[in-house]
Amino acid sequence: MLGERGWWWLWISCPGLGVARIRALRAVAKAHQATLADLWSWPLVRLQGALCWPDSLMARVESYRLSQGALPSLLVPDNALFPLDLDWPIAFDSLQRPPLAVHWSGQKHCWPLLSAQKAVAVVGTRRPSDHGCRMAHALGQCLARAGWPVVSGLAEGIDATSHHGCLAAGGLPVGVLGTPLDRVYPPEHEALQAQVESAGLLLSECPRGARVQRSNFALRNRLLVSVSCALVVVECPETSGSLLSAQIAHTLDCPVWVVPGDALRWSCQGSNGLLQKGATPLLSPESLVEALGPGPLAAARTASITLDRSPSSVDRNPLLLRGVDEGLTLEQLSAALSCNPNQLAHELLQLELAGVVEPKPGLRWRSV
Repeated sequence: MLGERGWWWLWISCPGLGVARIRALRAVAKAHQATLADLWSWPLVRLQGALCWPDSLMARVESYRLSQGALPSLLVPDNALFPLDLDWPIAFDSLQRPPLAVHWSGQKHCWPLLSAQKAVAVVGTRRPSDHGCRMAHALGQCLARAGWPVVSGLAEGIDATSHHGCLAAGGLPVGVLGTPLDRVYPPEHEALQAQVESAGLLLSECPRGARVQRSNFALRNRLLVSVSCALVVVECPETSGSLLSAQIAHTLDCPVWVVPGDALRWSCQGSNGLLQKGATPLLSPESLVEALGPGPLAAARTASITLDRSPSSVDRNPLLLRGVDEGLTLEQLSAALSCNPNQLAHELLQLELAGVVEPKPGLRWRSV
């Protein structure tokens, strides 16, 4: 029997249903005080009357419903995140084209940080200068040491170099892919993608096995900006997708920092143009960290040291640890302790990094 997540997955998997039509479907459900499960059993005439979709689309929907049956049994991917999940970044919903699902692999405890926009995005050209590469690597290192997750698109050049710097400093990298998780692009990034997955998080809007389209690489820019509190453009030409990221950041009120580049070099024309339009110049990685302050992981590391030096500090959370040992989920813990789920997730992340608890499937933890 499908649960709420299962019905969502079932409907968004229907051919021909994109963001706008799923919104219309949810609006009909709300207007009739029905669920997505209820709509599945509606007769075609009633569904068509409520939605006013073209006959050709309704024929596809009906064919899909018949193929799945009245009581569908559909396998929902464990690594899919939906708008109804607690970890779903609210910023996704403010996008002009919000994703219907995001597929991920890596460390699940990264999601509360992204949901709270506690990360910094670093982007730029695939063909950077030596100066651009040095700055991207230094930025990745400096941000990681300050406790900031580093988000990028895992493309060649600036993206990859910033993640190499982040990994070198033992930081938390987040790769937003324009391909499904089972594809590596470019192919020579296979080792890097595996390292990012192991140390941090990979996420993609594309389900496994999906056909790769050129537009996917532009669309992923909106996701990496929306989970970040700042965007850094290291170096890019006038035709770069990084300029799209900067435009999205402006729409979302996300600050844009730009590294000044060689005025005569083609790969700096776009980024220097952003400076002319009012972006904040970034003269050193340290100046960015000074402006942002300590990252969320820096606070967690401080908590880790405190817990290690003072075992009695663990006793400050007896109710939380008792709930953890009883196998309560994040939602159940939040209800039992009467606290915000995001705040609780952050506290659990601190306890994870301190080695006090470890994650289990189903948004559960256990004491170590």
